[in-house]
Amino acid sequence: MRAGETAVTVTVRLSVQFEPVEGRYRWAGRAAPDATLSAQLRSGTRDVTVRIGEREAAARLGEPDPWGGVRLSGVGRAPWSAVAGA
Repeated sequence: MRAGETAVTVTVRLSVQFEPVEGRYRWAGRAAPDATLSAQLRSGTRDVTVRIGEREAAARLGEPDPWGGVRLSGVGRAPWSAVAGA
C-alpha cells in the first residue's frame, strides 16, 4: 500500500461486488494493524494505492477498528485478479 511517498507492506482481506445499477465494481475490506499505516491515517491521509502482485488500484482509507486494522474501499478494477492468469 502506498500513501504519497510512504509505502507499507500489510496483509489485507478484500472482497468485490459488481453493482449493476452503476455498471461498475466496488471492492472493500480491511488492512491488518500496522503502525505506519495508522500514523498515515492520523495525519489525515485517506487516498492510497493498493498493489497486489503487478496490479494496483486507488483506494480510500476509512476509520480504524478497535483492533487497529483500517477499513479501505475502492471503485472500479480491483487490485487482484479473480481468475488465474487474468
